[in-house]
Amino acid sequence: MSWFKRENGEYESGPGPDSGGGDAAEKSVRTEGLWIKCPGCRQPIFRPDLEANLNVCPKCQFHFKLGARERIELLLEPGYQLVDMGLRSTDPLNFTDVKPYKQRLRAAQEATGLNDAIVNALGRLGPHSVVMSAMEYGFIGGSMGAVVGETIARAVDRARIGRKPLIVVATSGGARMMEGVVSLMQMAKISTALAQLDDARVPYICVLADPTTGGVTASFAMLGDLNIAEPGALIGFAGPRVIEQTIRQKLPEGFQRSEFLLEKGFLDAVVPRRDLKNYLIRALEFLKA
Repeated sequence: MSWFKRENGEYESGPGPDSGGGDAAEKSVRTEGLWIKCPGCRQPIFRPDLEANLNVCPKCQFHFKLGARERIELLLEPGYQLVDMGLRSTDPLNFTDVKPYKQRLRAAQEATGLNDAIVNALGRLGPHSVVMSAMEYGFIGGSMGAVVGETIARAVDRARIGRKPLIVVATSGGARMMEGVVSLMQMAKISTALAQLDDARVPYICVLADPTTGGVTASFAMLGDLNIAEPGALIGFAGPRVIEQTIRQKLPEGFQRSEFLLEKGFLDAVVPRRDLKNYLIRALEFLKA
């Protein structure tokens, strides 16, 4: 069997696109999308094997991104309830850069099936009744605008009023600057709500996935009673390339990756995806004791 690389970076079995052959098109249809190249080890992975391994490369343990619904499905027991799903972003600045913001919103909504880059859920994590917020990186880079801020603030309020632990899975490029100062205000809004949650002595755990940057890192993503990250996650405020260009120095190996931050005391743990659910269950037992 031979392999060839498609334009989207995936690998496909069968004859290459220029090899000819009467059944080449039929083979391409049968195998299209079945193989994907790992960004970590650069090896092709059979997609069903990747999915069976929780979207973690079985060869190098590279953690692929998960969508918000996949995160909730991974952690919560069956029968959970999705809430706060009706909020939609507006365009307060009538913003346009390469394309109008309204157009970006429509495209993201069609691609993800979500109104914005966040999903709230009520359910059980093992024996614990919890409130969960999971961010969707596929929605304009998981950026935080008014809807993301309001939705997470509602999750914090639900946790405080119901005295249920709060779990937030963060993955974001930062504040959504197409909404201007409104996006920046969400940092203070969520942080204030979390301070009230802390005063009520209700546990809050944040799980940081790749990437978690910008205003999200500078606010709620690093305010957990426990801050946990997946292996290899990029976590920081400004990106490493921007920092290097600013200070004109070479950054240390692994800078801003979760293992580096754990070593420097910015994280409490780095937990592989397959162990995350059990780790959170044990952590909640400790925090509620």
